[in-house]
Amino acid sequence: MTTSRTRAVRAGINTDPGHGAVIAPVHVSAAYRRENPAQPGQFDYARTGQPGRAELAKALAALEGTAGAVITASGMAAIDILLNLLPNGARIICAHDCYGGTRRIFDARAGQRGFDLVYADCTDPAALRRAVTAGTALLFLETPSNPRLRLTDLDLAISLAKKAGALVAVDNTILSPALQRPAEFGADFVINSLTKIINGHSDMVGGVICARDPGHVEALAWWANAAGAVGGAFDAFLALRGLRTLPVRAKAQSDSALEIARHLSHHPRVLRVDYPGLEDHPGHAIAARQQDGFGPLMSLELDGGTEAARQFVQTLQLFTLAQSLGGVESLCSIPATMTHAAMTPEARIEAGVGNGLVRLSVGLESPQDLCADLDQALG
Repeated sequence: MTTSRTRAVRAGINTDPGHGAVIAPVHVSAAYRRENPAQPGQFDYARTGQPGRAELAKALAALEGTAGAVITASGMAAIDILLNLLPNGARIICAHDCYGGTRRIFDARAGQRGFDLVYADCTDPAALRRAVTAGTALLFLETPSNPRLRLTDLDLAISLAKKAGALVAVDNTILSPALQRPAEFGADFVINSLTKIINGHSDMVGGVICARDPGHVEALAWWANAAGAVGGAFDAFLALRGLRTLPVRAKAQSDSALEIARHLSHHPRVLRVDYPGLEDHPGHAIAARQQDGFGPLMSLELDGGTEAARQFVQTLQLFTLAQSLGGVESLCSIPATMTHAAMTPEARIEAGVGNGLVRLSVGLESPQDLCADLDQALG
């Protein structure tokens, strides 16, 4: 059995049946020739199936430890096709501090389909026990959460869900399978935005949903095909290319982020740093137990509030003010006006996303250079 690092590096290598290319080519054809009009071959029409997507799905399912995977046009498309597996009126428990776009799609679909949608603090065992009652159809977790980096105990949460008869989905975007594999804890579905650390180069948009049950894989593939919510050929090629360096990038970015978080935690103008790698983080013990690293993302509150945060992000030189995370380049954002702007002010307050909160995504630049940039902006 090879390690996950080796599987990532070997993803899609030596799979070209035509010319023996080490790196598989980009298949841009929309249609594939049939020998029999009544029987499609392995690939028939690119919306239904495509060689590059198939290689990427195979690699990601192997890394997450699931029966299969479906590649989608974005991470949000992956979440949306998951909801198609639920009946109208289904009870859904969702992490109250999830990504703003996740909350937007859940609210919209609940309004359309009558879901009994409950937002709960999934980091609080008592709140989880109150929320995950018998008859719950889906528990949707995000750990660490974006942007506050709160931790949910996967062992506990999934155990409670199974006792209630609920399916469990985990958004694994911040860490990727290089640093956390929720299926190993019993999660039924694992979702990643390929756009982020898996691709790692900020040059494509895509998503993936992995499932432990082959029947769920088949159902999700049906919905992705029916709705046309699939990724393109070149996006699949770019994501597979990025996947090959994921383990080394994830480790390097995690190491740098921990160094930077420790540096910021001692700065007089920084009131709080949210990073699970810090020993005083409330979720540190959980993160150390269920993760293989602490990831590239952190958030902080500055002395001076909203105006201080705005001046800070506009003064940074090595951190680009932009909406994404996990890439080789360092980024910064103010979630309240950017990634989480779709949430109501009340929902942001409930999730702890204040107007002065700053989110940092640490890239592959020298951590010493990044610390110097942060210091000059704080000064």
